[in-house]
Amino acid sequence: MAAPSSLPFDPVEEAARKWSARWDDADSMAVATSIMRVQQLLLGRIEAALRPLNLTFARYEALVLLCFSRNGSLPMSKMGQRLMVHPTSITNIVDRLQAQEFIRREPHPTDRRTTLVAITESGRAVTERATQALVEVRFALDALDPDQMKSLYDLLRDVRLHAGDFPDDHGIRTWPNAFEDAEEDRP
Repeated sequence: MAAPSSLPFDPVEEAARKWSARWDDADSMAVATSIMRVQQLLLGRIEAALRPLNLTFARYEALVLLCFSRNGSLPMSKMGQRLMVHPTSITNIVDRLQAQEFIRREPHPTDRRTTLVAITESGRAVTERATQALVEVRFALDALDPDQMKSLYDLLRDVRLHAGDFPDDHGIRTWPNAFEDAEEDRP
């Protein structure tokens, strides 16, 4: 599904043309700007698919994280680390999910300073419905065939690796097996 266009030309291509007349490395600028724009487009379509369930992508990610955890619960601090968000953001996400009764806060059994976030049955149910909605729209990547998806994944993984997003101590994984042997609860 194409987004409505307000311009009769590609603004990133036009910016690259003007950039190259003035500065170096128009290619890097164009690729970075394209990635940022694609992120906006993907998020818009993903949020639209989740809207009927009264979820945002951030809240959906938190629910999925809890579903993936061994016991259906994690400390709030670990959720923030894994979702790569600021503590204030994870608090906001948890507050909203709790108000929707998709999660509950629980005291940690051995550490009084730690609050656990646990997914509820209604949280599991909405996660299943939300996942189906996102699968139906292929996470807004319906323009790409499987080979293109693999190529794009590999390219973006290289950028993330080079930026230090994760250690390269696991070797290069191959598509589609990139996630097959991932542990359920990595530290």
